[in-house]
Amino acid sequence: MNKPFLYHGQDSAWLTPSINSLKVTMVSAVELPVSDVFIRCEPDNEEQLIVMSRGESKGRLQYWHGELPVNSDKDITFYTFKVLHSSGQWWLHGCGISARVPGKEKHFKYNCRHQPPAWVKGQVFYQIFPDRFANGNPEISVQSDEYCLRGKNRPTVAKIWGEAVSEHGRTGASEFFGGDLQGIYNKFDYLQELGITALYLNPIFTAPSNHKYDTTDYLNIDPHLGSNELFVEMVEELHLREMKIMLDAVYNHTSVDHAWFDKYQRNSSDQEAGAYDNPGSPYRQHYQFSGETNEYIGWNGIASLPKLNFSNPEVQDYIYAGDDAVIKHWLRPPYNIDAWRFDVIHMLGEGAGALNNAHYVKAFRNAAKSVNPDCYVLGEHFFEASNWLQGEQEDGAMNYYGFSHPIRAFFAHKDISYHACRIDAPQLVEWLNEARVKLPWLNQLSQLNQLDSHDTMRFLSMVNDDTKTMHLALLMLFTYVGSPCVYYGTEVELQGGQDPDNRRCFPWDRAEADNKPQTFALLKQLIALRKSSPALQSGSIQWLAVQEQSFAFARSMDSECYICVVNNDESAQTLELPLWQLGIDSGLLQDRLSGAQWVVKEGGAQVSLAAKQGLLLSVKS
Repeated sequence: MNKPFLYHGQDSAWLTPSINSLKVTMVSAVELPVSDVFIRCEPDNEEQLIVMSRGESKGRLQYWHGELPVNSDKDITFYTFKVLHSSGQWWLHGCGISARVPGKEKHFKYNCRHQPPAWVKGQVFYQIFPDRFANGNPEISVQSDEYCLRGKNRPTVAKIWGEAVSEHGRTGASEFFGGDLQGIYNKFDYLQELGITALYLNPIFTAPSNHKYDTTDYLNIDPHLGSNELFVEMVEELHLREMKIMLDAVYNHTSVDHAWFDKYQRNSSDQEAGAYDNPGSPYRQHYQFSGETNEYIGWNGIASLPKLNFSNPEVQDYIYAGDDAVIKHWLRPPYNIDAWRFDVIHMLGEGAGALNNAHYVKAFRNAAKSVNPDCYVLGEHFFEASNWLQGEQEDGAMNYYGFSHPIRAFFAHKDISYHACRIDAPQLVEWLNEARVKLPWLNQLSQLNQLDSHDTMRFLSMVNDDTKTMHLALLMLFTYVGSPCVYYGTEVELQGGQDPDNRRCFPWDRAEADNKPQTFALLKQLIALRKSSPALQSGSIQWLAVQEQSFAFARSMDSECYICVVNNDESAQTLELPLWQLGIDSGLLQDRLSGAQWVVKEGGAQVSLAAKQGLLLSVKS
């Protein structure tokens, strides 16, 4: 089925909101025999077709303009476009073009009430696993056999910086290399020179493990990482550098060593105060025990991580509802953090499952925004998360489903479970569009895109140390819709298998060498381009060419346009770019990575790429 050219972007050039309406623009090819164009919307849950007026013609483009009412009964306004032509109709929606009315999940979406902080889309995040980044204060480092993680089991193991991490299922969580907050603080110049604008730290609150997803004290920095006073100083310095900081919040569960639970009777002066083995404990209802037994619900069935009971008002007050709730505490002076990343937020709730989960996620959001309306509320979701991303719950998610999964399948030929999964470029585009269109545009821009993280194999290892493929994926990370996040060490080609091998120590000898790994210069270049470009941060996305292992898309905003071209094939490929669809009839295309140029003639350009080559083109008149 041959489809015509129809397009609607969602940035400010295409959509202008007011209190009660949205002004929208659509474009078609001049030669398309269009008789009428309508905006389809549902202002009162019933279809309304609003006639669009024929606007200006520019080259081969015909513009159409219309205005639709904003829904008053719900936060989200849905709309799509119906185009009548000489022999039938076409529908333009978020996934493309079809010959029939699309399902509502494919409609364009706008949330007039709940929107992410404007600053998020302009950031380049950098994720740090604190124990493995840098040791700035050896005096506070964990020592071997200093304590045990589980009663008398799992004694701590102090290891030499850079030594191999143990295999999965052995001493992974109890191994310590000495990374700390002072080490991170000492590297602010390095991070700023790289171009990083926001830090995302894995948990830093008091906890027995090295990963610290087993909190024992939500109000204090772990003493082996630093102190509250040092953290205040760090944040002040970050803010002076116009950088942001996001902390990891683990509120679904605690450690068995938390004073409320106190399985091993370590943390309370009254040995009977903890909930474990004590049905009369004042904290018994903070968790989910089976009657008066010692059977309780642990996160994902893991006994060392007992789930909190959010139906308990005392838990609610402590975590989010009270004036001094933990969520609010770290957003206020003197700490003034800018964002929360909520661990396994989709799993918290009442009872064994996640009953009333949406209620609590909204409550978390409202608590954070009550202190800092510009707080970024980020959720961790390994799979499709559109239910949480309609505006009233999360601003964005760790975009595994909408970015990491499809990028992994296309470049590394693996799914999230590391099973074989091969998709071609048309399937990649279909996946990316399907995931993105379910969200309002501003939430799309606030998704946190990553190639890898502390929970996944490092991308370079996934592609068997193929740096060319890695560089193509990095090009996608910095040009696609959403905020890019770099996992520490990516810039120096740090490798790593699955957890815990993906948490190796940062190899500072590589970063400080004169002959840095090739990825360092590319990443620095991509970061600089991203930070300087409103189009890459906020511009609409438009697919220009898609073939078996190659594709091209544009990010445009106002007069600025970048075109990302990727050839993932093992042989050279040529793509025909229909630049007239962007309103470009002539000029030069220049690759901002290499300086190479191509001539635009009669609204098109033929671009040849070597095997495994990527380009980032800008237009010169």
